[in-house]
Amino acid sequence: MPLIDALRALAALSVLLTHFVSYFPMSDTVWDVFPATFEWICDHGGMAVQVFLVIGGFLATRAMSPQGQALRVSPLPLIWKRYVRLVVPYMAAVTLSVLAVWVVDPVLDHEAIPARATFTQWLAHLFLLQNVMGFESLSAGVWYVAIDFQLFSGIALLLWIGRVRFAAPILVLTLAAASMFWFNRDDDWDNWALYFFGSYGLGAAAWWASNREQRPIWIAVIALVTTTALFVEFRERLSIALVVCLMLAIGRRVGFLERWPDFRPLAFLGRISYSLFLVHFPVLLLANGLYAALGLSSPLSAMIGLLLAFITSIAFAAWFHRWFTPKAHRVPG
Repeated sequence: MPLIDALRALAALSVLLTHFVSYFPMSDTVWDVFPATFEWICDHGGMAVQVFLVIGGFLATRAMSPQGQALRVSPLPLIWKRYVRLVVPYMAAVTLSVLAVWVVDPVLDHEAIPARATFTQWLAHLFLLQNVMGFESLSAGVWYVAIDFQLFSGIALLLWIGRVRFAAPILVLTLAAASMFWFNRDDDWDNWALYFFGSYGLGAAAWWASNREQRPIWIAVIALVTTTALFVEFRERLSIALVVCLMLAIGRRVGFLERWPDFRPLAFLGRISYSLFLVHFPVLLLANGLYAALGLSSPLSAMIGLLLAFITSIAFAAWFHRWFTPKAHRVPG
């Protein structure tokens, strides 16, 4: 689906850019040259995660409940399969980050560098419990992988529980509304799927509303409910999720989801977006270690270093995608 690939590509690049302007000495040096621009990116770039959340709900629903039906098989094998798909490349990337910390430790001292990993901390990451258990993350953005697994498991269980006609989508959409109106307004929930289920549920709603046998009015209902939640308390992240939801729903309904945009670089970046999301942090860390080891300090050298690290991240993500996410284990959501 070209539109989904394009959205993933742009979201991954936005997250990458946010981390590149937020961490380590090269960023600190260039920040002094472009303070307003870097501050804006830091404040807003991370919102692109909403794109992945909505797309995740959209594709999970396509796989498990395309017509709004209940899940008739046990959700446990599906949940296990999702865990393996997420964790194999994720733990490879976490290991790379741990090694990168070990390599740069003698030459680089910065508050954004994770501390040396403990075995308990590593186990918490393996079981996607690091944030829930209060451990420091071993790489940037790994919280999202844990949340994705919680969300997928949650929607699978809801679809399985809803055996009565129409009960499955009602359960999913009710929880999504509860998230938008309550849980997402309380940051104490931000280590749990309930905080993010509004965006994930918008993806599910986008799939169901875009079925041609459904009346177009359901898309308007989705927009109305979400807009009401925004009136209760405006959240930029939720407004972005609504825009992505409407793009997917309308795009599938009118047919351009599968046709537009026809742009190969975006399609390529969309395919490797999960790998890019995982590996850019160790690449950035090593690049900053080299920058420090060479004794560089000028804004120009820092800008060149960031650009080279950006390009290297994409190239390494393509290799990583090929070897650590074989076709049978590539993450669809």
